[in-house]
Amino acid sequence: MSNKQNLVSKKNTETGSDDSHALKVENLSKIYDTSAGRVVALDNVSFTIQKGEFVSIVGPSGSGKSTVLNMIGALDRPTRGKISVDGIDMFSMNDSEIATLRNERIGFIFQSFNLINRTTVLKNVKLPGLIAGMSHDIANFRAMKILEALGIDDKKDQKPVNLSGGQQQRVAIARSLINNPSIILADEPTGNLDTKTGDDVFAMLKNLSHKFKRTIIMVTHNPELAEKSDRSILLRDGRIEKDVYH
Repeated sequence: MSNKQNLVSKKNTETGSDDSHALKVENLSKIYDTSAGRVVALDNVSFTIQKGEFVSIVGPSGSGKSTVLNMIGALDRPTRGKISVDGIDMFSMNDSEIATLRNERIGFIFQSFNLINRTTVLKNVKLPGLIAGMSHDIANFRAMKILEALGIDDKKDQKPVNLSGGQQQRVAIARSLINNPSIILADEPTGNLDTKTGDDVFAMLKNLSHKFKRTIIMVTHNPELAEKSDRSILLRDGRIEKDVYH
């Protein structure tokens, strides 16, 4: 059985899941053992996010924001707890299955863009699709449609390093969409942009959520942006201090 079939099988055998849930985080804890002693990065964190919801995760430095995002993105394993994406318990799977789930169901947008500057915009956007087994023709077609929708299809043959910050972030958004993910994780997506460009990128993400029903989880230090999302989860010292709907 292929990894993809395994994922489908695991979802079908999941009991008690709600189809409206894109993400369920249950009793999540992360503890690091360091030379200075034990560090509790997350302490029994639980929340559920509905499909199509735009949620901001906010809090001071060291509050656990990035740790939560890394866990949801399956870039790190929790010490304790459970994360389910589309009803699939991620950490019940082996590393290969987790990698497949991450590539097919989770899109990433980073503050520093994380684009490959030695190749073109089009190839950057296509890459996750090709890794997922998409044919070159289909990946090319999907990538061009997404670039067109984001208003940067004319940049397809350029290298990211030659684009403005806002254009590079649009390329990163396009790349995050290529596999039609269930969840898009945005780590300080406006952090390296000027105010106007950052507002434009935020508006684009909000449109993806509300018009196209994408589930977006955004880590931000910007309280004004957080208040414009559907909901804000405030972390402090690894725990949820507030969970507010706007």
